Amino acid sequence: MIHRLESKQEVAQFTADLFLKVANEAVDKNGRFLVALSGGSTPALLFELLKDSPYAEGIPWEQTHIFWGDERLVPPTDDGSNYKQANELLLKHVDIPKTNIHRALGEASPSEAAEDYLNQLQKFTKEDENFPVFDLILLGMGNDGHTASLFPGEISDLERETAVISVTADYDGRPANRVTFTPLLINLAQHIVVLVTGRSKAETLKQVLEGDHNPERLPIQRIQPQNGILHWIFDHAAAENLKK
Repeated sequence: MIHRLESKQEVAQFTADLFLKVANEAVDKNGRFLVALSGGSTPALLFELLKDSPYAEGIPWEQTHIFWGDERLVPPTDDGSNYKQANELLLKHVDIPKTNIHRALGEASPSEAAEDYLNQLQKFTKEDENFPVFDLILLGMGNDGHTASLFPGEISDLERETAVISVTADYDGRPANRVTFTPLLINLAQHIVVLVTGRSKAETLKQVLEGDHNPERLPIQRIQPQNGILHWIFDHAAAENLKK
């Protein structure tokens, strides 16, 4: 589904409404809401909305379980931590049990962090599943077409086999060691939301949506949900090169 909005703020508002709707539907159906957050400036606007009315009291936080689609391997107090961003802007302001917040061990080694995150995910995997089915996964898209911490280049065998991998990627001066969900896990989700804002993403967005399918060069194209809905939510600036 394509949702084209005017501004970055409207993108955040639309996503907040979707977050609220999916959360309550998931709890009504399954007794829990399983969501993976992302980092970045647009999610920051979203988090600021979710901590206030009507979302703070409308979202069933007691039944909400928070993960992250990727995390930089830095301590949770580091400014590069996706966990820290979400905690400062959202989580510490709402009534979510601390045991419902499932962060990657950014202070651990890459192999330890990936193994621990897999173990945490296993607790939410039903007997007839290989990996848990998330109700909602939030993603962004970099100027190079990466998403989560899936970067351009050859797709590794490990990415095709397991739900979480460790990666090393030098991007935009940010911490290089990371853990990330793989498409095997992401593509099982009921709702996958890709947030894209700003003119700097316009050419890449055009290539992704209207160009050739090249998932090695444009990792965001690896996101193809099996049974769920893929929501592209972008602002006018990011969409300025699109023909349709």
